[in-house]
Amino acid sequence: MNGSKSRLAAVLGVAFSLCLIAADTADAARRGGGFGSRGARTYQAPAATRTAPQPAQPIQRSMTPATPGSTAAAPKAAAPGQAARPAQPRRGGMMGGLIGGLLLGGLIGALLGNGFGAGMAGFMAVLFQLALAAGVVFLLMKLFRRRAQPAMAGGAPWPNAAHREAPQGFGASRPAPQPTYTPVTPEPATPVEIGVTGQDRDTFERLLMEIQDALGREDYGALRERTTPEVMGFLAEDLAQNATEGRRNEISGTTLLEADVAEAWREGDRDYATAAMRYQAIDVVRDRATGAVIEGDPARPTQTTELWTFVRQNGGPWKLSAIQEA
Repeated sequence: MNGSKSRLAAVLGVAFSLCLIAADTADAARRGGGFGSRGARTYQAPAATRTAPQPAQPIQRSMTPATPGSTAAAPKAAAPGQAARPAQPRRGGMMGGLIGGLLLGGLIGALLGNGFGAGMAGFMAVLFQLALAAGVVFLLMKLFRRRAQPAMAGGAPWPNAAHREAPQGFGASRPAPQPTYTPVTPEPATPVEIGVTGQDRDTFERLLMEIQDALGREDYGALRERTTPEVMGFLAEDLAQNATEGRRNEISGTTLLEADVAEAWREGDRDYATAAMRYQAIDVVRDRATGAVIEGDPARPTQTTELWTFVRQNGGPWKLSAIQEA
C-alpha cells in the first residue's frame, strides 16, 4: 500500500513539474521576440546598423496579416474560383440510428429470452435476429437510394418568350454580347523610402524615455498617448500579467547611449521609421506586496539594444508601433 502511494506521489510530482515547465515556456514565448506592426514590412527583418549589427528578433505578436512572401505562417485560403468544401455530416445519421436500434433490440431480446448461456438455441436466435436486422437495413438503404436519385426530365425545357432566340434572317440583328467584369483587388501601397530629420531623431529619443518611464509607473494614460492602439494592447497585457503574478516592473533612469535609423519609408498616408537604440536603465522586478527585489539590481543599470518602429499619419505626431529585440 505504501509503495502504491509512493508511486502515485512520484507521478503527480512529475506531472506538476511538467506543468510548471510548460507555463514558463509559454510565458517566455509571450514576452520574447517582437510585437506590433511595421506596415508592409512587419515580417521583414530591419536593415542592420552600427548600433544593431545582428538580425533583430522577428515580430511574433501582430495584428497585421501575413502576406504569402512573409515568414509568418498564414492560414490557407481557398484558391480563386474554388468553392469551399462543405462540412461533412456526422457519421451514421438516421441510417446509423436504425442499424444501432435494430441490433440493440435484437441483442436485448435474446438476453431477456434465452441469454447467451442458454445453449445453441439462444445463439441461433441471436444470429436470426441479426440476419433479420441486416435484411431490413438493406431494404431501407435501397429505398432511400431510389428516392435520392433525381428524376430524369423527358426532354429539353420549353423556352419561354423571354428566352426564345430571335429568328436569324436577312437583316435580323444578333444580340450584343454581354460584357464580363473581373473584380480587381486593390494592391497595398508600395513603400517609398523617405528621409528622417534631426527633429525626428530627437522625438524618437524622447519617446523612448517617456514610454520607459510610463511603463515603470504603470501609467496607462501616458502609454496610450505615445503608442498605437495595437502596441498599447500588448503592453497592457504584459502589465496585467505582472499584476496577476504579484509582480511590479520598475524602470527608471533611462539614458540613450547609441542610436541610428535603420530604415524609413512611406505607405499611403503613413510614415514609418525603424530606429536601433542601445540604452541603459534601472530595470527591477519587485514583489508587489512586500517590495522585495525578485529580478535585477536596483543599484546597477542594465543595457538593452532594441529596434523601435514609429509611425505617423498625415504628418501627425510619431507613435510607437513595434518593438523588436536585437
